[in-house]
Amino acid sequence: MNDAGVTVTRAEFRQRVYRRPILVAPGAYDALTAKLIEHSGFEAVYVSGAGVSYSTLGQPDVGLVSFGEMVESVRKVASAVGIPIIADADNGYGNPLNVRRTVQAYELAGAYAIQIEDQAWPKKCGHLSDKVILPTDEAAMKVKAAVEARQDPNTMIVARTDALAVTGLEDALDRALRYEEAGADVVFVEAPLSSDQMQKICERVCVPCLANMVEGGRTPLLSNTELQDIGYGLVIYPNMLTRIIARQALDGLHHLKSHGTSQELMPKMMLFKELNELLGMEAITKLQQQYAVDGVATK
Repeated sequence: MNDAGVTVTRAEFRQRVYRRPILVAPGAYDALTAKLIEHSGFEAVYVSGAGVSYSTLGQPDVGLVSFGEMVESVRKVASAVGIPIIADADNGYGNPLNVRRTVQAYELAGAYAIQIEDQAWPKKCGHLSDKVILPTDEAAMKVKAAVEARQDPNTMIVARTDALAVTGLEDALDRALRYEEAGADVVFVEAPLSSDQMQKICERVCVPCLANMVEGGRTPLLSNTELQDIGYGLVIYPNMLTRIIARQALDGLHHLKSHGTSQELMPKMMLFKELNELLGMEAITKLQQQYAVDGVATK
């Protein structure tokens, strides 16, 4: 259990991944967005490397976020929510030895599942062009290193391949099988172009498959029920919140600039009291009273 009170063990989370209905994990880029996901009743949260790049650096997902920045993001999310975390670890930030350190640091930070991909560094968002992938043997060895590095055998390793867009579907499927043989608990074939390709992916591998729903990306946006019927066990929406917040924020700022007031925007906001309630102000107030001296809370 972490500071936020996670009561689901890694073993229980692993069992949940293997059960229906499909596990849905919206993406967070910080503690606040993770809290919104938890508050909405979702069972897990996905810490998105792209989201951290967008929000922390104001840059696209082209490999600019560092290992340390991602570990810190995972740690902050883990301290804020009580639901399991699936964490994006890019390509492990180096060779198999780097992958071992990455997995151990992510696990210590609070990740229940850790995603490693087969792109060369600097990596790119899976829905961008001109990606470079590692040789299959090298990538499979990194998956093996990730599996062997975890301290808890129930920490799940998610192996992602970006080969479909580079070398085609058959190579991506062959890689999926190699990564499964290397010990991956979940396989993630990035950016399929059709439901037919998605079906072939799920039919080929035995471990649960992860679907990535990127609004405006290469993969068709299917409902969670449709994805489950195809055979997926997990689905992530890595930057749905990022896109919603960016659009709504721009609209609000344009309104403020043109009207000179935020009054008319209030129905679209979580107001001062509501936001403090979400963030647990009542519990903090009780703690302040608990540590009060002569009835006065300490500053």
